[in-house]
Amino acid sequence: MAIRIFIDQGHNPSGHNAGAEGNGLREQDVTYNVGIYLASLLNDDVRFQARVSRPTPETVLGIDNATSLQERVNMANSWPADYFISIHCNSNTNPEINGTEVYVYRANTQSYWLAQHILNGIVERVGTRDNGVRINPSLFVLRRTTMPAALVELAYLSNWADAQKLREDQWEFAWGIYQGLLSYFGFQPLS
Repeated sequence: MAIRIFIDQGHNPSGHNAGAEGNGLREQDVTYNVGIYLASLLNDDVRFQARVSRPTPETVLGIDNATSLQERVNMANSWPADYFISIHCNSNTNPEINGTEVYVYRANTQSYWLAQHILNGIVERVGTRDNGVRINPSLFVLRRTTMPAALVELAYLSNWADAQKLREDQWEFAWGIYQGLLSYFGFQPLS
């Protein structure tokens, strides 16, 4: 049976729960595209079945921040997904800060090992700096999902070099996450 992966493209296209901006990019646009590419890679692989939280660029979830996050969790829990991956872009007031990090609810869990594989996949494929797997039990989508969950911060919109990757290498970010999933499950790439 196919492994069900729920892909949450962080943030809404406009209004409430819109994402960060930097270097001419909007987080919600990058996360939308990377999520669609990842879903396509997974759905082309018979071992997986993928769904996304935002099937169109205009999809708005919820009526405020809280309901937007709740709706994403509900979609994954009610499917039910086997794994939950939330895609985000980072930002910092210091433009020198760069790299990829992945957040999980707690250490030494399936989520944590999954996050490590995803992080390795992105860093290897895209060449971002490895900022490690980080524990953050306060993140709603990690706290309220009923399956192993990871929140991926692809790179920093606020860093010029990272922003170029986020603009030009969206397919590569998706491929890195896909490679991470294959590695986590011990799968070989389809020939």
